[in-house]
Order: sequence, then C-alpha cells, then structure tokens
Amino acid sequence: MIKKLFNLKKSQTDQKLMFKAELSNSISLFEEQIDDLKRNINTASVDRHGAISDFMILEIHKDSLRREAKKLESQKNFLLSKLTKVNLEIVQLQKESEQYDYLLKEEKKELYKKLLLAEEEQASEFIQSKYITGK
Repeated sequence: MIKKLFNLKKSQTDQKLMFKAELSNSISLFEEQIDDLKRNINTASVDRHGAISDFMILEIHKDSLRREAKKLESQKNFLLSKLTKVNLEIVQLQKESEQYDYLLKEEKKELYKKLLLAEEEQASEFIQSKYITGK
C-alpha cells in the first residue's frame, strides 16, 4: 500500500514538473513577444516630411502596441504566480514522497530483521537437533 502511495506521489510530482516546464516555456514566449513589441514601439517611425496625420497614425499604432505589451505582461505575471504555486505543490509532493520512501525503507529493514531472526532460529534448531541426536 505504501509503495502504491509512493509511486502515486512520484508520478504526481513528475506531472507537476512537466506542467512547470510548460509554464516556463509559455513565460519565455510572452517575454519574447513583449520584447518584440517594445522594439517595434521604439523603431516605428514615419517619413521625415510626413504629414501630421501620419504622426497621429504612428501614435495610435504605438499606443496599440503598448496596450498589447501590457496585456502580455499581465498574462506573463499571471503565469509567474501560477508557476510559484506549482513550485510549492512540487515541494509538498516531494516531501510526501520522501516520507513514503522512508516508510518503505523502514519496512524493508523490519522484513530483513525478521528474515535474519528466522534464519537464526532455523540454524539453532538444526544445531540442537544435531546435538540431541549426537551426530
């Protein structure tokens, strides 16, 4: 039973680690998109002798890029908070897994002690039977 619980906790930990990797990949993608948008904001321009309407359109474009960057930043922050929660869950699952592992090791030690006692009893009975029969 303890072995099944240990395996369950281990598989749950593995699943959380995979989910953590997915979150990390998503966060890095958001960071790349945000960097691209910031680069676009800084490099967007109009012709030197452009009309005032061109500058208005440029500002509207830059504002839309800024809004998109803020939206991506909020999504990234949400994923970061989710990543923090997943890290805490992983730590908790690892603690539980270690506890079950300790219990399994203790069970094995007890079983080994019982086997040694049984072998010792068999050996002493054998010696006693040899002594009694005088052979």
